[in-house]
Amino acid sequence: MEKRLSNRKMIKKWVVVPATLMVATSILAACSGGAQSTAEKHVLRIGVLYGGADNEPYFRSQYTDTYEMMNPEIDFEIVSAIDYSDMRYQTPDENGNIDQPDPYAKMKDMLTGDNPVDVVVLDYNMLRRLVQDNLLKQLDPLISQSKFDLTDYVPTVIDGIKSAGDNNIYALTPTFSSSALYYNKKLFEEAGVEPPTDNMTWKDIMDKARLVSKGEGVDRKYGMTFSRWNGGDFNSDIQTYSSALQLKMWDDKGEKMLVNTPQWENVWNTVSSLYRDDVVPDQEDINKINEELNKESADGNYVYNPTQGDLFAGGKVAMTISDYNYVNELSNTMNNASKIKDFEAFDWDVVTYPTHEEAPGIGGAIYFSQLMGINNNAQNSEDAWKFIQFTNSKEWAEMKSRSTYELVARKEFLKPKNGMNYNINAFTALKPIPPQSVDTEKLYREKPGIWEAQNASYELFQKVIKGDITSKEALAEWETKGNAVLEKIKKQPTKTDSGKAAEAGTDDASTKPVEEEAEAAVPAG
Repeated sequence: MEKRLSNRKMIKKWVVVPATLMVATSILAACSGGAQSTAEKHVLRIGVLYGGADNEPYFRSQYTDTYEMMNPEIDFEIVSAIDYSDMRYQTPDENGNIDQPDPYAKMKDMLTGDNPVDVVVLDYNMLRRLVQDNLLKQLDPLISQSKFDLTDYVPTVIDGIKSAGDNNIYALTPTFSSSALYYNKKLFEEAGVEPPTDNMTWKDIMDKARLVSKGEGVDRKYGMTFSRWNGGDFNSDIQTYSSALQLKMWDDKGEKMLVNTPQWENVWNTVSSLYRDDVVPDQEDINKINEELNKESADGNYVYNPTQGDLFAGGKVAMTISDYNYVNELSNTMNNASKIKDFEAFDWDVVTYPTHEEAPGIGGAIYFSQLMGINNNAQNSEDAWKFIQFTNSKEWAEMKSRSTYELVARKEFLKPKNGMNYNINAFTALKPIPPQSVDTEKLYREKPGIWEAQNASYELFQKVIKGDITSKEALAEWETKGNAVLEKIKKQPTKTDSGKAAEAGTDDASTKPVEEEAEAAVPAG
């Protein structure tokens, strides 16, 4: 999921937001009455987590250029906690690794240093920790004093922000991303099955997926995939299905596996049964479909199919989960159906992301991309609040509503694009998964080999699908193998201590393969 979000952010980086300058004058008139300030010029410092010289023009065009035109007394300075160039031009070590900075530590430095930033742009997963560390100014009093109207904000945005701040507001975001369940109306009609509706649970959706699945071989129509791209990737499917349950593979210290539980067993049983019953296509199924699409035409020429790799758009899958941007791709595909060989357009719609009974009302893959808060150590908090008001104003939302990549946080401007008719409320009805206060990414930086503790799950899950072992047996074996890996990593020196360990001649500098030790730890039989 992170990879998909990252890719989407990279795409947005190179997309020029249309009409920014065209509407600047109207925004100026609406927000400031067109008055020209004669105040003395001063600096407003904005801190972002990742940035650099190459990224600054993009950020300015998105958020500050119009405001500077309206407020010539403000001179923006964009500060990056982590410069992309510092990582891009590093020389990897002998193992191909580069030093990974601690994002949260870098963010704290930027907020508490000698010249702290005024406004901070942050990811949702950092919001709770920054609040707990008393690094952000509470915005509720400022909202009240300024009579800043939030009544038309999308509830999932406000609820998500408050859930990270003990029911208080410490940041606002003008836009957000969200996913929903897309479904093919034609396949449901052909199967004589009622299509899905909003607020269905995963069980509801999976029951419908079984009913709508039909056909054999490359002609089979599958009930669902957990993602438009990740068909056959069970780890990704399990993450999508269980994300709202917030299950953990290992403890917060990365020293003990936590997979041998009834909750994990239920997840594995549920997902594996979909593969076993051919409701969800596995990698072998996908390969056969692609081979069929790649067949040469009668004259021996290769025929390009733009839906290859996207089973839902190709009409092979009845339901899939994807983000808001998928609306545009589906629209383009259906509008150009006549140009695609052996393809028929179909009607589609969206409903809310499936939920769990144990976590009612909680969806997945809701992402607040540009949360903005005020540093508690801000030197210019007054202008910081004015800027945040501007970027979260109705006028700004109206301009941003032209985007086809993200949703705006004000309901008034949430409407289907380009005359289309689809259930746009499906993207806004659920609450996001609450952020964790633990820095989960820290383990991956400090223990880069920790992924090896997950590797055994691939083979074990395949055995479960084939019926060779039960999910309970597989998880017990995964626990044993994973614990051996974690124990080996625990004994290994950190990168900073490795030289000392080698000089002292200790066993900590051992290079015995982790996998070898993990296998040896599994009981015979």
